[in-house]
Amino acid sequence: MSQKNETTILILALIITIGLLFTGFWLFNRVINPQINQPIPPFTGKLEERISIGNRILINQDRNSNKEAGVKAFAQGDIYTAISQLESSLKKKRNDPETWIYWNNAKAGENNPLKIGVSVPIGGNLNIAKEILRGVAQAQDEANNTGGINGMLLQVEIANDDNDPSIVKKIAEKWVKDTKILAVVGHNTSNATLAGAPIYQQGNLVMISPTSNAKKLSGFGSYIFRTIPSISSEAEVIASYAIKKNRLSKLAICADSQAEASQSFKEELIAAVDNEGGKISQIACDFSDPSFNPGGAISQAVSDGAEGLVLAASVDKIKRSLDIIRANKGRLSLMANSTLYTIDTLKLGQAEANEMVLAAPWHPQAIPDNPFPQNARKYWGGDVNWRTALAYDATQAIIAGLKQDNTRQGLGKALSSSQFSANGAMGKIQFLPSGDRNASSILVKIQPGQSSGTGYDFAPVPQ
Repeated sequence: MSQKNETTILILALIITIGLLFTGFWLFNRVINPQINQPIPPFTGKLEERISIGNRILINQDRNSNKEAGVKAFAQGDIYTAISQLESSLKKKRNDPETWIYWNNAKAGENNPLKIGVSVPIGGNLNIAKEILRGVAQAQDEANNTGGINGMLLQVEIANDDNDPSIVKKIAEKWVKDTKILAVVGHNTSNATLAGAPIYQQGNLVMISPTSNAKKLSGFGSYIFRTIPSISSEAEVIASYAIKKNRLSKLAICADSQAEASQSFKEELIAAVDNEGGKISQIACDFSDPSFNPGGAISQAVSDGAEGLVLAASVDKIKRSLDIIRANKGRLSLMANSTLYTIDTLKLGQAEANEMVLAAPWHPQAIPDNPFPQNARKYWGGDVNWRTALAYDATQAIIAGLKQDNTRQGLGKALSSSQFSANGAMGKIQFLPSGDRNASSILVKIQPGQSSGTGYDFAPVPQ
């Protein structure tokens, strides 16, 4: 072989080697350092199939013949049949919030109603979607049965966003263009809410999220509000409990690198633990890591000297949080953010989740004189959780604001006023200039009980 050919082959081999090394480094960096703010792929489905004022069923789990007949009549403009059939459906399944909303929408249809939207993850997390809808439905029904909003009844359009940012953007764009929509309750996850927030802000359309608490939403704009307390409030109560009350000196954290709220909570918790004089384990525990190993994460935390583990759970990775709980076997004191305040935590965690402490915005026993918990039991047949309470508060805030001014711009100004106040499940609803709620988180603990039907309940931790 000539020297010229050998040189050519060596150069080609060098180029290929460099290319492989670069590709390998790029792939490694994507796995080890995943980016939250990746471009959102466009949504290509049929948006109209995800939105309903009463003309289609979105929650297939709760279908029955009366509900189907009521929705069909609604779509055909036969309001009287719709009201009758939807009322019959509620007699069969009273705790179906979708039917409650459609029933009230039908009754409001011919009376120049005021219209708002609520966006929930029906195809992403059905339990959470229904929890949010219950709060909106209860507030709507109470308002419409007590004179409405200055004599005008409230209609609620439901959207199913699956917690998918690309779908959220399309829903937000549609609602901004629909001048009849005066406000929006939503969205659920912070990633979803962050996708819609710029569109609502630019369109002068009030959005109140009952559940999104990522730090990036604070001060986002004059039309963006939240009824959930700040993420720093959750972190502070967990840090104080762990370091001061429970005398733990070192904590490990498991978080989701792909979820804004999870990362915000982790950052705030690290600062809060440091402020309390505690230490944070440096183990890597990422719910979004493809090689996530629950047992391995627990073992690493224990070997690093951690005495407690805080789960900065995300809605999309609740199952992995539950895997960690089951793998713990009592080795570490378990704590978590409010995302794990779900029926699935009680149902699937069982004894392994017993004594776990969570930050929470609200609990039925937190405000003894508040009528909301008792009224909610009458509507839904049992205790509701904080997502229902804060969705109720978001809707109550919108109702109170619309009583002052039923235009988009007027509503935004009303909610932003330092004089604004409304009564809700958490007591007074007031917003800071940042759009955050002026409220604090509490602590709850999982313990044996009969209220949830799982054998375990969430109980408030005495302050």
